Amino acid sequence: MDCVLGLDIGTTSTIGILIALPNRVLAQAMRPVTFYAPEPGWAEEDPEEWWRNVTDLVPELMGQAGISAAEIKGVGVTGMLPALVILGRDDALLRPSIQQSDGRCGAEVEELAKELDQDAFTRQAGNGINQQLIAPKLRWIERHEPDVFARIGTVFGSYDFVNWKLTGRKAVEQNWALEAGFVDLATGNLSEDLILLGHIAPETVPPKIASHTVLGAVTAGASAATGLAQATPVVGGAADHIASGFAAGINRPGDVLLKFGGSADILIATQVACPDPRMFLDYHLIPGLYMPNGCMASGGTALNWFVEKFAQGEHHAACAAGLTLHQHLDQIAAETVPGADGVQIIPYFLGEKTPIHDPQARAIIHGLSLNHDLCHIWRALLEGFAYAFRHHIEVLGDMKHPTTRYVASDGGSKSRIWMQICADVLQSPVQLLEGHPGSCLGAAMMAMIGSGLSQDWNVVDNYVAYGDRVEPRGEFASFYDRGYRRFRDTYETLAASGWQTP
Repeated sequence: MDCVLGLDIGTTSTIGILIALPNRVLAQAMRPVTFYAPEPGWAEEDPEEWWRNVTDLVPELMGQAGISAAEIKGVGVTGMLPALVILGRDDALLRPSIQQSDGRCGAEVEELAKELDQDAFTRQAGNGINQQLIAPKLRWIERHEPDVFARIGTVFGSYDFVNWKLTGRKAVEQNWALEAGFVDLATGNLSEDLILLGHIAPETVPPKIASHTVLGAVTAGASAATGLAQATPVVGGAADHIASGFAAGINRPGDVLLKFGGSADILIATQVACPDPRMFLDYHLIPGLYMPNGCMASGGTALNWFVEKFAQGEHHAACAAGLTLHQHLDQIAAETVPGADGVQIIPYFLGEKTPIHDPQARAIIHGLSLNHDLCHIWRALLEGFAYAFRHHIEVLGDMKHPTTRYVASDGGSKSRIWMQICADVLQSPVQLLEGHPGSCLGAAMMAMIGSGLSQDWNVVDNYVAYGDRVEPRGEFASFYDRGYRRFRDTYETLAASGWQTP
């Protein structure tokens, strides 16, 4: 049997999948990842742990599937974007990775913004000046860890690091390079001028590679460590959110993915690049398309926080009904009216990324009265993220990206009340998915295409099925229009005050 391996170097876990044509998922497995926050706002991980997870996962997957290493014809790796991994000139890892959610370089972002014409930068680099860029992170290291900065030999991303461990060859995948702020959008090439903004030599960044292009082959050392056959092809890989969007079928212009994971993401397939500092811009995995996208700082993490801090008293009731706490809260919230009887939450618990790029933003609960209880607040939290999605869609409209179809994925899409709220707020149907394993499937598809097992970009449709379609209720359209305006006005008023507290 011929199959391919997909690996996802995720924020909270490393996930692996083995798939075979025409539509078989042979095995899946995962290992946890340790997250470090040594200072407030920092986000770091150990790249060597990612590699240890890979060496554990591959034999487990082959054992589950009952296959030999020779049957794996290609490997694709995806990961969070744009994490920063740096090696010394001797290829030794110099420090833990700085994750994409890390907030330490605010001063360096401001410094960069003062140096450059921000509109010109956005037109050239495709993305605005924000904390996603690699240059501010490098400047932070230069300022605070000068000994580390002086020894930098290689700068690349999370899945680039794993690809290097597998093949001994260094490259930066196209979307890591683009979101890092190192690509000249007009030419599609790495730009020396943009790389120099990080105060590093241009040769420090390896060559750029497309997601499905074969980077190299598994080395003898990597074969011994993982159990993969030596000379197995490894492709360039993919950004996790883009791989997830591709695997969800967001492959025609106007298709939109609403991704309900630890953070909430929105992605749209387009034929043209329209750089806008409010959103992120990535290449689609299908050549010739782009995938503008937004990422909210929180999503499922905010719901989990609420459950842990405020809903533990409902544990007995949930257990008695055979439900999780999340399901129980959904059930009681469904008994409340849309709008949560006047309670509204602005869910900027960790500041906010797109489209406002405001690290100082904070979550707001307003409209509370003594007649409200837990179910009103839970519903208001779900509605808050639906309003935030609508804000992104409004911005996509400003960017001349019409939306034609909405698909929902990841864990939060299992909440029927949340999906109904989103359909009502957006006043559009929301298509649910079944059997969507996430980014690892997109990575495996890149390996399938790169290794030559398939040249059909639509073959991914064989692995994911459509579930229910949640229809909007027209009677709530004007109601949620007013709620959305209140949502936006509340943020703008508080932002104008500078988020000052007494």
